[in-house]
Amino acid sequence: MNGSAEATPAALPARPAAPERAPLPARPAAPEPTAAPDSAAPPRAAAPSPALAGPRWASAWLVAALWMIPVLVSSAQTYLFMPPKQEPRSPFLAAFLWQGLPWLFWALMTPLIVWLGRRYPIERRGFLKSALVHLAANAAMAPGHIAACALTGRLIGQEYYIRTPFLEVVYKILGKYVDIELLIYWGILAIVHAADYHKKYRESAIAAAQLETKLVQAELQALKMQLHPHFLFNTLHAIAVLVRKQETQASVRMITGLSELLRMALESAGKQIVPLKQELDLLDRYLDIERTRFQDRLTVRADVASETLDAEIPNLILQPIVENAIRHGIAPRASSGSVTIRARREERHLVVEVTDDGRGLKEGWAGEASEGTGLGNVRARLRQLYPGDHRLSLARRPEGGVLVTVAVPFRPLHAERAHG
Repeated sequence: MNGSAEATPAALPARPAAPERAPLPARPAAPEPTAAPDSAAPPRAAAPSPALAGPRWASAWLVAALWMIPVLVSSAQTYLFMPPKQEPRSPFLAAFLWQGLPWLFWALMTPLIVWLGRRYPIERRGFLKSALVHLAANAAMAPGHIAACALTGRLIGQEYYIRTPFLEVVYKILGKYVDIELLIYWGILAIVHAADYHKKYRESAIAAAQLETKLVQAELQALKMQLHPHFLFNTLHAIAVLVRKQETQASVRMITGLSELLRMALESAGKQIVPLKQELDLLDRYLDIERTRFQDRLTVRADVASETLDAEIPNLILQPIVENAIRHGIAPRASSGSVTIRARREERHLVVEVTDDGRGLKEGWAGEASEGTGLGNVRARLRQLYPGDHRLSLARRPEGGVLVTVAVPFRPLHAERAHG
């Protein structure tokens, strides 16, 4: 491949565009200081660990692999489309060296451009300073690339590069291809900025998601903790009524039941989700207190499918519903009443129903606007835990009373896997 005065300069035969992607090697971290050995001998430098050497080598291989793209494209252009100066045609290896060695310059400069891009980012603050730094770096690197082209031409034996003064070759090629040099440098810089902005965006999105999760957990915990004083006040009020009536045995049973109930509630205080069986056990302790309070005026029935016992359900979600049924359905009437609890699986949902045979919803019931603290907290917790995939409904029963239905996704959850 002997050239002439009109030969296309090395590595720039067809004005190739800047590489589509540029490598983004991470800045090598400084090694952590190691403790001095006990002996008096001077410490030997520790060999780099594979954990540190691995990413460094991976970045180097990535740089080499990406820059092989323009090398191969330029080599193929030179080999296939430039007319041969001699027969037979020179081997592809000659074209590969002719194009590859000059491109190697930009491969070696890539880590420096990445470092400059991160040290002097193009942004509103400090724009002028950063722009001047990069223009200066580009102005220094462009002649270096052209010089690599000229040296390669001489090494390969191109006649034009051998007989023409070196500086004259550099000057002529630089004047003709200065736009390509600008495109390569600023193309690499743009990719560095795009990758860094994408990384920052992802990090901020992850941080925002983590913050949102923490806020939701805090709100859920606050909602759940509101139930404790609400329930405790009602129970203590009932005990006070029994004490005033001098019903000692009933008062003792209620205090004992309250103690057991509070113990169970405290054991699960940090959990938002529990198995249905655990929720029913706690509910049974609460109903023991209410049965003591109402004596034979309260009948409780349960119809729970065995396959639902390990299904997850929000902690303390049923107690305020049952309390509401007793308070508004059973307490106001002089005759006896009943509360029924049913649980079943409907396709992919766990459905729990609480019914009473009391007086039903009062006149003027306005849905959520008429709900008290207990049901309001239940609805808010369901909305937070299962957004768009839950149901809480209240309906009048034709035979009298109220039907409350709770539906949540059916997910098996053993007691040891219950989480907060």
